Amino acid sequence: MLFSVCRDMRRMWQGIQAITNYRTTSPACDSDAYLPDALNNFYARFEAQNVVMARKNTPSPKDQVLCLTTADVRKTLHGVNLRKAAGPDNIPGRVLRGCADQLVDVPTDIFNISLSRGVVPTCFKATTIVPMPKKSSVSCLNDYHPVALTPIIMKCFERLVMRHIKTMLPPSLDPLQFAYCPNCSTDNAITTTLHLALTHLDNNDIHVRMLFIDFSSAFNTIIPQHLIGKLNLLGLNTSLCNWILDFLTGRPQSVRIGNSISNTSTLSTGAPRAACSVRCCSP
Repeated sequence: MLFSVCRDMRRMWQGIQAITNYRTTSPACDSDAYLPDALNNFYARFEAQNVVMARKNTPSPKDQVLCLTTADVRKTLHGVNLRKAAGPDNIPGRVLRGCADQLVDVPTDIFNISLSRGVVPTCFKATTIVPMPKKSSVSCLNDYHPVALTPIIMKCFERLVMRHIKTMLPPSLDPLQFAYCPNCSTDNAITTTLHLALTHLDNNDIHVRMLFIDFSSAFNTIIPQHLIGKLNLLGLNTSLCNWILDFLTGRPQSVRIGNSISNTSTLSTGAPRAACSVRCCSP
């Protein structure tokens, strides 16, 4: 039933495309026809290092499966950012937001069936990477920054699940953590660091030492099985952990440069990183 609903939704969008004569535009293809596949293999290189088999656990009878309300889904659809680029499904945010009241029952059913079964539709997990040069002169594959385009409908789904997870987690975050916290940024981290250091240096015969550590490819090396083990210890029930595990495994990924698209790789390592600054006019 879940996949038939997804298929019907895809057909509906194809009909909207035909009625509105919607067309996507892409810039000229890069001269190196092998570059998309080379980059896709480069971005998927951590997959070979993951030898941990993803394994779901059997939920207990007392497990309460998350059930989303139509009102919550409607509110999330109305909050879609119209300037965000569409994902591999090519469904723009303006359709989901503009037709939220008419469409809300369909995604609500899809979301709740997905949560109850602990299975995320493969088309929702698909990622298209648009590489952006980090500098004007590119000399190696690492000089391309991967911008991941994921389905906007899945972003809405993730946002709804994230809100629920936040209510379940204990208040164990370090008060000096600024990443992924509302109304916080690197400016807060810099200001706090300077304040602590300068206040300390007000005393005589005092010095300050700082150690900066950068974890290379932290998101790309996440092992889902280890992650859900930690989430379970933090209080998430087995049903939700199984859903997160399914979301992070079996993710189709391809790289697009202009009109050239690489072969599809299936990833079960790392976590998708949505585009933060890509607009709907991006390739």
